[in-house]
Amino acid sequence: MTNADRITPLSKLPNFDPRLVPVVEVDQRLPPVPAAALQADALLARFARPPQWEPELRSEPRFTERKTAHAAVLIPIVLHPEPTLLLTRRTAHMSTHSGQVAFPGGKVDDTDASHEAAALREAQEEVGLDPHWVQVAGSLPTYTTGTAFIVTPVVGLVRPGFELTPNPQEVADVFEVPLAFLMDPANHRRHQLEAEGLLRHWFSMPYQDGAQERFIWGATAGMLRNLYRFLIA
Repeated sequence: MTNADRITPLSKLPNFDPRLVPVVEVDQRLPPVPAAALQADALLARFARPPQWEPELRSEPRFTERKTAHAAVLIPIVLHPEPTLLLTRRTAHMSTHSGQVAFPGGKVDDTDASHEAAALREAQEEVGLDPHWVQVAGSLPTYTTGTAFIVTPVVGLVRPGFELTPNPQEVADVFEVPLAFLMDPANHRRHQLEAEGLLRHWFSMPYQDGAQERFIWGATAGMLRNLYRFLIA
């Protein structure tokens, strides 16, 4: 972790830095998703004929009195020969999940025709990803965050060749992580912490991107864990 990373808060909770919470387990006992299952045809076939499965994570303990709101995120899988996942780092001044690695996404508007439409709209507004480049494969079950968002994760297959124009008010950085890395449980670390009488559990999937660590955790890691369970079922 660089000095710059240490001073960038990853949580609004006081005196809490998820990067410093000990790892209680790494899921090396579970198999990775085979490389062939991460290719476009296999992903489309899996969503067209989904197996029987159950998401591992559905919600986080709430730490806000705000009313719940519906949101949608795009899980953008970039179809390189070895597929990658497009992720963002939110700016430090955002009201929720500031400084954290996230999928492009946000609240569902009344004008959105569907959660899929909301995810595509938000991705275009946040990072400039034109929906023309995205084929929606399907959606995963909702994931409710501790900040009271009921999130629908929409999986999109993105053809290479796109250009991005990130919104500097919302996005501090955009980067890609190999999908095979994220779909290998040997890279899924479990954390546990008791705070204010509540036992919290979460995953992290830190990725070393050159000299920089991309600390993927919380809701983003939870939804990726569900994607793993869906693809390996």
